Amino acid sequence: MNTIQTPEAKEMLLAFMSGDASYDGIFYTGVKTTGIFCRPSCRARKPKQENIEFFGTAQQALFNGYRPCKRCRPMTAPGQPPEEIQGLLEALDQDPQKRWRDQDLRAAGLVPATVRRWFKQHHGMTFHAYARARRLGNALTAVRNGETVTDAAFDHGFESLSGFNSAVHRLTGTSARRGLETILVRRIVTPLGAMVAGATGQGVCLLEFSDRRAFERQVKTLMGRLNAVLLPGTNTYLDRLDDELQQYFDGALSEFSVPLQVPGTPFQQMVWKHLRQVPYATTTSYGELAARIGRPTASRAVARANGDNRLAILIPCHRVVGANGDLTGYGGGLWRKQRLLDIEMRR
Repeated sequence: MNTIQTPEAKEMLLAFMSGDASYDGIFYTGVKTTGIFCRPSCRARKPKQENIEFFGTAQQALFNGYRPCKRCRPMTAPGQPPEEIQGLLEALDQDPQKRWRDQDLRAAGLVPATVRRWFKQHHGMTFHAYARARRLGNALTAVRNGETVTDAAFDHGFESLSGFNSAVHRLTGTSARRGLETILVRRIVTPLGAMVAGATGQGVCLLEFSDRRAFERQVKTLMGRLNAVLLPGTNTYLDRLDDELQQYFDGALSEFSVPLQVPGTPFQQMVWKHLRQVPYATTTSYGELAARIGRPTASRAVARANGDNRLAILIPCHRVVGANGDLTGYGGGLWRKQRLLDIEMRR
């Protein structure tokens, strides 16, 4: 597992010519006539087939004399915000209670329409809605921690209690109350694409690649189990997770220490507990995992519990392979599973 595996050439060619963003991070395309290399999703004019070659990593393209495309920026991690958006996110972190308006964006040298499109694409809401939702998430967390609804509303930038309650109901479909849990979520950019991370006041409860097909179902199940609402924001657990993930992808960390909150059935809990005990840079099979939990005939049930894992990488379901050693299903895609194993094996 020491080499980067790529799809067949015909598949890569089709993905590149169609601008398929789902292949971003899987391979890179060098254009011989221009000397640049691109992501598969690059919107630049497509070259002739005889003038392109494929690479498994951006580093390989660089070593072969190609320079990165200025349009698709293949040296940045997939999902990395543009520099101006990154600056805006940092400003929001520094003052999460601020009530943003279009004139504030223009004063910062930003085009409101551009900001709106980026947030709609990556967060499903406008920047202003995102900023309001962050304030709301912080306020609901304060209520959860014992602050009165009135104090929480005014402390987090809401001008009236009725406005706060309307915002809560509009975004969550429920009312502010102390029994309601808040899951704060943020994007974390990794070399394998953007991930969505979520945490409560007890620990990290969600970490999944944003393009996973079952993502919405997993989130709905999580919200039901925790009696929670999902809102953008951050806390110390998410900050710690971001730092540990970067160390992991750099090959400097083999065991995560950030606290986890893992609601599930007793059987799921048992499977996930044993998954966390699979050593770094090793693999196991569903059958072996079933034997470890004392249920040797429950391989299929173990596989289902593995697929229901909502904490990718942290609960290392990528270390489970077929009985013959072949890669089996992975919610984030088999190519990511292979890359995660590559990262661990190369340390």
